[in-house]
Amino acid sequence: MNKSMKLLCAAKINLSLDVTGKRSDNYHTLDSIFQTVSVYDRLEVTLTDGKGIFLECDNPTIPCHEKNLAYRAAEAFLTEAGISAGVRIRLEKHIPSGAGMGGGSADAAGVLYALNLLTEKYYTNPELREIGVKLGADVPFLLLGGTARAQGIGEILTPLNPLPEIPLVILKGTESISTPAAYKAIDTLINPVHPDTEAILHAVDTQNMDLLSRNCSNLFETVTECEDVTRAEKKLLEYGAECAVMTGSGAAVFGIFKNPQTAQACAETLQKEFVFAQACHTTGQAFLTE
Repeated sequence: MNKSMKLLCAAKINLSLDVTGKRSDNYHTLDSIFQTVSVYDRLEVTLTDGKGIFLECDNPTIPCHEKNLAYRAAEAFLTEAGISAGVRIRLEKHIPSGAGMGGGSADAAGVLYALNLLTEKYYTNPELREIGVKLGADVPFLLLGGTARAQGIGEILTPLNPLPEIPLVILKGTESISTPAAYKAIDTLINPVHPDTEAILHAVDTQNMDLLSRNCSNLFETVTECEDVTRAEKKLLEYGAECAVMTGSGAAVFGIFKNPQTAQACAETLQKEFVFAQACHTTGQAFLTE
């Protein structure tokens, strides 16, 4: 019965990211504008007659057991669907880890998407997102893709007017940032300067790229002391970016460019200085099938 599917799973950036509160269960509430970008992990998901979940990855630093979100996504789907089957997952990593780009969540979303088709369960996207939110706050958006406002802990999604293909460069150095530590630091802020989410929403609605660039912002930057982030932002602005902003809780930084040629030249020049330096663009799709 072996049935396979190959797909590319998009990463995300936060065009804006605000922390609006903390729930009684210690989860923080967000108000963020999410955007999928053309940086992809490659997945091959195979449904087999056997039992058990087998995961292999080309990156030896990535765990290939139940701590991996892709593995847990397969478990969660089979349980939800009431299916006894084997799943084999091959994962090729291109989204950097510890970057705030949702790499692990993108893989989990891809597994849910693939198994939904391979098993012919055909859950709706909102139904898949209900499974996904139990795995991680970014998973629901990475099942949806495009441009969306995320509220709650990330599970309340409002699709927005799709953006055109905006040229970007994303940089990441060797440093990573602990998400729990970043949230703890946010909790200590007395008078936080919140991003202007309404301005971003207006920019997206009217497709005003200048307004968008002027208002991209991330509350986590106010508590981040990461040399790589500061250096990446400085370099992107030097090479012509309209803005340079950290994504997620870090430590990747994206820059918005006027044209893809300038973005490509910037990325090629900075590849020697950063572990990850890639020109890409905004995309309306969470997945591409191969």
